[in-house]
Amino acid sequence: MTEPSNNVDVKRRNRANTLRCILNCESISQPELARRLALSWPTVLQNVKELAAMGLVCEVGTYESTGGRKARAYAPVRSARLAVGLDVTLNHVGIVLVDLSGKVLDYSRKKYPFSMDDGYFRQLKSIVDEFAGGKTNLLGVGISLPGIINETGSILLFSHALGLRDIPTSTFSRYIEYPCAFTNDANAAAMAEVWGKDENENLVYLSLSNSVGGAIVKNGEIYLGDNLRAGEFGHNTLVPGGRQCYCGKDGCLDAYCSAKVLADRADGTIIGFFNWLRSGDAQAAEVWREYLQYLAVEINNLRMSFDCDVIVGGYVGGFLEEFGAPLREMLRQRNTFQPDDSYFRSSRYHLEASAVGAALLHVRRFIREI
Repeated sequence: MTEPSNNVDVKRRNRANTLRCILNCESISQPELARRLALSWPTVLQNVKELAAMGLVCEVGTYESTGGRKARAYAPVRSARLAVGLDVTLNHVGIVLVDLSGKVLDYSRKKYPFSMDDGYFRQLKSIVDEFAGGKTNLLGVGISLPGIINETGSILLFSHALGLRDIPTSTFSRYIEYPCAFTNDANAAAMAEVWGKDENENLVYLSLSNSVGGAIVKNGEIYLGDNLRAGEFGHNTLVPGGRQCYCGKDGCLDAYCSAKVLADRADGTIIGFFNWLRSGDAQAAEVWREYLQYLAVEINNLRMSFDCDVIVGGYVGGFLEEFGAPLREMLRQRNTFQPDDSYFRSSRYHLEASAVGAALLHVRRFIREI
């Protein structure tokens, strides 16, 4: 007799939640699992048995007895499934290999200018094949693109960075032999930030790379907006009548806070700018101070608008742990309600956050469907 679909869904959801909980631990007992998940002991026991049969969980011993039978210890087999993430930009391709916990096992970044030539897409296949290494436990390849993608992930509606409009995303995967899924680059990076955390988390992600983008996460899900353009923070007007943006308008945030603003003041690279800043040069310090003043205004605006944590990532975000102290002081001074900067975080991924988030498309789907 077939079980009612809602009962099957509940069992699948409980099994998925059990795996998520175990993935966040080095080891855990069944009683502790039952407590954290608010599930009965028999339900947890059945879930653990099924996950062990799938090779996703293993028994690793027992805990010290507190008076009764020793509780068995279970640990995740994080490498049981892997996924590849590919981040396509105008001038580079980033690629990562992640396990079920989202841990980056390997990564690479190759200078490879985008082109609509067939040879470019054949090269994407070669990059994936070289990186995947014929692994049989690969869930698939997630691909992040710098542009607006439709809700099904099948059409790249618009990409100013790549100069494309209304292109099937399958164009990028035409030679890749693994299952592929597509997402916007900033949305991917935001999902990488919330992976393994509270599923109901709200946050705003601001990406400061060669262009400025962002994403809004509500209850652990990306908010896309009515026209799939939510999070286009780079085109918020920061300075009316100010510098010209690549979009043709004046005063956009992108014209003041993209990574190129800093790179163009050095040797054309963001690393070159921060090496200049490390040298103690007064001019570099002044360029950085001015940049942070504009950035502080935008971060405060986001905080006032969304009333949640703001994470800053992208090329510049990777340097904020080292150079972000002045920014925190500016945020405290600008905060309307209290001198607080605790809502601001720099990205936990200094490299290839978008590629990680793209890879996690497959991991997330796998865990939801087990």
